[in-house]
This record gives sequence, C-alpha cells and structure tokens, in this order.
Amino acid sequence: MQESSHSLRRWQITIVSLLVIGYAGYYLCRSNFSVCLPLIAADLSKTMGITPEQAKVHLGGIASLSVLIYAIGKFLSGGLADFMGGRRNFLLGMGGSVVFTVLFALSGTLPLFTLAALGNRLVQSMGWVGMIKITSRWFAFSSYGSVMGLISLSFLFGDFLSRRFMGALLEAGADWRMVYYVGAGTLLALLVLNTLFLKETPLQVGLLEPPTHPDSLFGAAGESARPEGWGSLLKPLFKSPLFWVACALSFGFTLLSETFNTWTPTYFVEALSLDEADAANKSALFPLFGGLSVLAAGFLSDRLGKQGRALILFIGCALTVPAMLTLGTQVFNESSASLAVWLIAGTAFVMMGPYSYLSGVIALDFGAKRGSATACGCIDGIGYLGGVLAGKQVAELTTIYGWNGAFLALSGVASLTTLAGLLFWYLQRKTLNDTSVHSRI
Repeated sequence: MQESSHSLRRWQITIVSLLVIGYAGYYLCRSNFSVCLPLIAADLSKTMGITPEQAKVHLGGIASLSVLIYAIGKFLSGGLADFMGGRRNFLLGMGGSVVFTVLFALSGTLPLFTLAALGNRLVQSMGWVGMIKITSRWFAFSSYGSVMGLISLSFLFGDFLSRRFMGALLEAGADWRMVYYVGAGTLLALLVLNTLFLKETPLQVGLLEPPTHPDSLFGAAGESARPEGWGSLLKPLFKSPLFWVACALSFGFTLLSETFNTWTPTYFVEALSLDEADAANKSALFPLFGGLSVLAAGFLSDRLGKQGRALILFIGCALTVPAMLTLGTQVFNESSASLAVWLIAGTAFVMMGPYSYLSGVIALDFGAKRGSATACGCIDGIGYLGGVLAGKQVAELTTIYGWNGAFLALSGVASLTTLAGLLFWYLQRKTLNDTSVHSRI
C-alpha cells in the first residue's frame, strides 16, 4: 500500500509537470499576438495604406473574433473531453496551434491573418478543458485547490515567461514573424514530450484513481468518468443556480483579464511612451503577479473549503474596482510610467487568483470526474463571450475616449462582477448550510 502511494505521488508530480510545461507552451502561440500587435499594425499600415489607428482597430476586430471562436470552441471541447478523454484534447490543441501559428507568420493580408488567428484560438480551446479532465482523474478532491493553483501557473507564469522571451527576441532584432516561428518550434518540441509521457488516468500505469468530490452536482455518479449521454451530463449543471452565477462571474472576469492580456503592451507604448520591447517585458508583470495570486488563492482554497473560496472570489472582485477607477481617472505619462505598471501588476494580484477558481477548482467541484470538462467548458465559454468585448470594442473606446475612458468603462464591469461575487458567496453559504441541516436530520 505504501509503495503504491509513493508511486502515485511520483506519477502525480510527473503529470502536473507535463501539464504545466505543456500549457505554458500554448502561450508562445497565443501571447505573441498581443506582444507583436504594435509591429503587426505598423506593417499593415504600410502595406494597406491605412493609418496606424485604423490598423489597430482592424487587429482589435481579429482579437474579438478570435475570442468568440475560442468561446465557441470551449463549449464543444468540454463535452468532447468528458466523452473521449482529456489527453486527446490537450495534444490536438498543441499540434493545431503549431500549424496555425506558422500559417499566420506566412500570411501578409488581413483575410489570411484572420483565418490563421481564428483557427489558432479554436484549437487552443481544447487545451484547458483537457487538463481539467485529466486532473479530475489523477487527484483527490481534498487537494483540488492546491493542485489547480499549481496548474494555473501554466497560463500565468507561462504567459510571463513567454512575454519575456519574446521581448528578448525583439530586443535582439527579431521581427514579429521570427517571434511566431520560434514560438511554434518550441511548442512542437513540448508536443513531442507530452505525447510520449502524459497519461489519461492512473489506471494506465496500474494504479487506482483517487476519490472524487462527494458533493458534486452529479452526486455518486460523479465517480464515473464517462457520462451516459448529453442529457445526464448537462441537466445537473443547468439546474444549479450556483453554476449560472459562476458563469456570470466568468463573463466579467474574462472581459477584464482579456483586456489586459491583449492591450497592455499597446497601452504601455501609446500612453506611457515605452518602446515595443520594453512594453513586452513590462507587460509580463501582469501574468507574473497573477501567478503569485493563484498560488496564494490555491493554498487558501483547500484550507478554507468551498465557502472560503466564494469569499476570496468576492474580495478579489471588490478590490479590482478601485484599481480600474484609478487607471481611469489618473493621467500617466513617461515620468509616472512605473506607477501605472505596478498598478496593473497589483490588479493582477487581486484579480487572477479568484478568477482562476472559476474554470479550475470550482469546475472540478461542480463536475467531478464525470462532468468537470463540460462545467469548465461552459464557464469558460460564457466567460470568453465577455472576452469578445476586449478586442474591437476596447480598441474603439481608446480611439474615441482615450485609455482613461476605457478603464472607466472597465470599472463598471468590475462593479457588476463584484455584485455577482456577493451573490455567489451568499448562495454557496446557503447551500452548505442546507446540506449541514439535512445531514444532521
């Protein structure tokens, strides 16, 4: 028994490492658009004979469409992972992203840029839900928070390291196309590594799967990894008010996070007068501090339980509001650039840990082994419908009202999200109290 426990622990460490490294690699083929956007806009303005502002709006439109396709892909790939397995999703997402990243770099016109960007985000939508499905089968529910805290570092520290790496390439004289080619080659190497060593379940290496969450929306059926059909998969989720509030929270949080992910380098260039390489490097602070937030939130999650997660989520929402108001009411320039940079980093610290709960540990709480990928896909999918607004709409806001006007609008989004966080906390407390009363009876 002790030898089996040690073997499981070794395999769990291996699986987490592969998932973190693999999904971090996704960001070499995702954050490249944000990092290189000012350079791509400059290229388009020359080749198409349009102003840089017009090019920025065109590329913002591509960003919005890409997020919409990503959202649609989340809905589809979540169910696919629950029925077919998470490993397949994860590897297909990596391979497809390599292909479309190379296609984007080979393109020279807006139609081809658009096709490649949309294809890339569609296949990338398979990655996270695949990881959630794999996690549900490798880890016990009592460690969901800590494990998802570590795995979530893949999209935050992965984003951070990717941006720093791409910033170094730009400083060394690489053009934006070279940045794309290097990212695709690196992700291809990670695809080979995961293909060789990533396993779907402990059963494939002769070990037992840890127990799932007893209070999931699927009850005892949550222990079975494969659902019988779509009805049995979707009905428990759609009947839960908590699930729908989590989707509303995801909508607001994703709009905010996608705005920072897409436009932070451009904001630093336009509002703070930084050069493109410096903007890329400083934009990496957002995912870095987001990663620290995720670690802290994950650690607290397993110690405070469901009600504690809901409270942390609400507090994170509430603290985002004053940060958005400050960015919307203060005028920053080159001399005060460091203050704006650290304010954005602070926003990441209060926001990204709670945000990571929604498509991570909360999706696992809801769906267990049976429906965790579908819960994640729906929560993330609705969230990225909000993220659609972070592209063209934010570009138009900055063109008409400037960056201050855009951040004031985002403060309104943060305020509404805070109200949803308060409702989620209330419903979670009510659900847990009702369960406690029934168990005593």
